[in-house]
Amino acid sequence: MYYLYVLKSKKNGSFYIGSTKDLRKRFKQHNSGKSLFSKKFLPWELVYYEAYQKYKYAFRREKSFKKRAKAWQELLKRLEIKR
Repeated sequence: MYYLYVLKSKKNGSFYIGSTKDLRKRFKQHNSGKSLFSKKFLPWELVYYEAYQKYKYAFRREKSFKKRAKAWQELLKRLEIKR
């Protein structure tokens, strides 16, 4: 399985959107400071994920959130997360 995931910083409330094959390993990398972008916003909490059979679908969904503000806003609304 491949995953699209959304993390929320407990430090300042910012979000990180990514995709990976091993969600647990990747989450540990983010919280251990091994990810360049995310290390300055530690600690992180996993607020959402989706599972896909192929990486291209998870990556496509990640890009849709990053490029389409409406898709991102709809997800936040569905999760009842205020920005």
